[in-house]
Amino acid sequence: MAEEQKMAKAGLEDVVIGTSNICFIDGQKGILVYRGYDVNDLAENCTFEEVAYLLWYEGLPNRFEYQVFLDGFTGCTELPVETTMILRMFPNSATPMEVLRTAVSSMGHWDPDSGNTRLDASLRKAQRLTERIPLLVTAHHRLRNGQEPIQPISGQGVAANFLYTLTGECPDPEAVKAFDIALTLHADHELNASTFAARVTAATMSDIYSSVTSAIGALKGPLHGGANEEVKKMLEEIGSADKAEAWVLDALKNKKKIPGFGHRVYRTEDPRAILLKKYAKTMCEKAGDTTLYDISIEVARVMSENSKVYPNVDFYSATLYTAIGIPTELFTPVFACSRVVGWTAHILEQWANNRIIRPRAEYTGPQDLKVIPIEQRQ
Repeated sequence: MAEEQKMAKAGLEDVVIGTSNICFIDGQKGILVYRGYDVNDLAENCTFEEVAYLLWYEGLPNRFEYQVFLDGFTGCTELPVETTMILRMFPNSATPMEVLRTAVSSMGHWDPDSGNTRLDASLRKAQRLTERIPLLVTAHHRLRNGQEPIQPISGQGVAANFLYTLTGECPDPEAVKAFDIALTLHADHELNASTFAARVTAATMSDIYSSVTSAIGALKGPLHGGANEEVKKMLEEIGSADKAEAWVLDALKNKKKIPGFGHRVYRTEDPRAILLKKYAKTMCEKAGDTTLYDISIEVARVMSENSKVYPNVDFYSATLYTAIGIPTELFTPVFACSRVVGWTAHILEQWANNRIIRPRAEYTGPQDLKVIPIEQRQ
């Protein structure tokens, strides 16, 4: 009976539904591991592309393997012409996440491996998605603002090309490093809503583009993506560090949720917040404006002293992204630019030992009703 009660928990909280060797989380100790490596160790010492290799191939590459891997991105560092044409057709009212969802789905039509489900072809498609999703985001942003898309620079990483194709200016190396770290920290997080959606779709043996589109659809929901956008709005509403304490205490008194705090899994500080806080400070200082960072520190202090919830990955990422020039409306699409690596890793793992995902529900409705002829119903 206890097991049945556990399985019926709302939102499947703490219910184990399968096995995976991709990601490990210890919510009590604040530990996040990708294939055996601590996420902060990876973020500081590896590129985002190395982490993609790790998640897809189950180990970090040596120099030769890494070069061959990077060469595999050749030919997929630009958007298909047809995709750019589609981007031009969206109305200005279309949000970045709506556009991303539809554009990613459409790209499957022009993938040279479309219909090929072998592992090598699936890995190539994972690479193309990882390279092109950031370009979709920046191209649409520019078109929406009356500018033409910019072609990426061959040989540059995802972080550098995102910042370059967003503004057309050669990005600062420190900004590239900070953004690359943020991408690694967001690359995977076990069976969150979007990853689970991707695996459910993949388990039907649908294609990788459909599976990633399912993930993007889940990420689009405000209960999954968008938290760092709410953090940015909160920081701007507070306005200055000296007003943070009163604002937070009033919000707590009125039982308002403080964006950027708390997590379904972690019962301590989100391990990803540690590096994001460090680089948010560095990039704010470099930009010559520490206002948002100073407010963040005060909000975190007041929350620490007056509640039992801790900063999550969204709290400091809002400040970091602002400092390196990423518009607020792109915060959630940026999440997809990173998490596509984790999504595709889980899709490949699902296919390696596939069984369609079909859970059961505990029925709580009426029983033993009898049909009354329509003429006699009141």
